[in-house]
Amino acid sequence: MTGGTREGIDLTRVLHAPRQRVFAAWTSPEDFAAWYGGEADVPLDRVAMDVRPGGAWSLVIVLPGVEMPFHGVYREVSEPDGLVFTLLDASAPEDAEGEVVTVTFSDLGDGTTELAFQQRGGHLTAEQYAAAEDGWEAFFDALAARLATRP
Repeated sequence: MTGGTREGIDLTRVLHAPRQRVFAAWTSPEDFAAWYGGEADVPLDRVAMDVRPGGAWSLVIVLPGVEMPFHGVYREVSEPDGLVFTLLDASAPEDAEGEVVTVTFSDLGDGTTELAFQQRGGHLTAEQYAAAEDGWEAFFDALAARLATRP
């Protein structure tokens, strides 16, 4: 935080799954749809992923009476070490770059992986970053549950 404004989000989680499996959970449409959105529904037919530098991704979270589309472009893909991609929602202007998400997966041994998550861009208010952080925490709870049930 600088001058009372928030610059982004930093989260770390230890997941009980091998690094390759965690990477797959971020790059497989079936896995991504299962955890992104937390408890909300993400229909598989509303997920598109071209996992390569310059490739686009998109999905739609469906809640009763509302749809929340998200999209972006992969900047870096380093299997199984991590990803860098842009993130935009429906409110972003057409020419916006969006937030930049960096996820790094570190092998901790014994089939566990540390997920280091960073979101930057400065395009959100402090309140929006706080809400987004709460959202990511819920998503990561769903990710941990997904990895526990589908090794």
